[in-house]
Amino acid sequence: MKNKNLIIGGAVIGVVLLALIGSYNGLVHERENVESAINGMETQYQRRNDLIPNLVNTVKGSANFEKETLNQVIEARAKATQVKLDINDLTEENLAKYQEAQNQLGSSLSRLMAVAESYPELKSTQAFRDLMPQLEGTENRIQVARSDYGDIVKKFNSKVKSFPTNIFAGIFGFKEYPYFKADSKDAPKVDFKFD
Repeated sequence: MKNKNLIIGGAVIGVVLLALIGSYNGLVHERENVESAINGMETQYQRRNDLIPNLVNTVKGSANFEKETLNQVIEARAKATQVKLDINDLTEENLAKYQEAQNQLGSSLSRLMAVAESYPELKSTQAFRDLMPQLEGTENRIQVARSDYGDIVKKFNSKVKSFPTNIFAGIFGFKEYPYFKADSKDAPKVDFKFD
């Protein structure tokens, strides 16, 4: 009887240890996926940052191009490259700062492109025509990378909140990661009045 109780007790302890090890390893695996998604996203933002000097130099070559617009792009790029994401300090506040810096750069690039439309000689240069599809492709890659990040964070956060993994997550200090917030752009006003 005593041996039977020891065997049952050992089996219960073994099951608990296996659950603990499985939960911990699963959380580590998912955290690595989050870090990989962050790196993928930062790679796409860096790709955009790397294209900007070429774009600025191409646009500078156009006579009388608006210097203020160029300066805004250069300043926004400098700010965007200063803000980094760190998996060990990935809070909503830090992610919001990163997102804001990237949004400012995206906004200044949009203004630059809008202003460039009024310069036919600029639009006709080969360098400018070559850069446009690269920038558009990079913006699309950024959106995909952000979406991938959101999917991976959702999976990780679900695991951190699900029972019994939530117990082990609390013990080992695994916390939820923040999501990107939707860009707050005003919706265009539509007026269907006919005169």
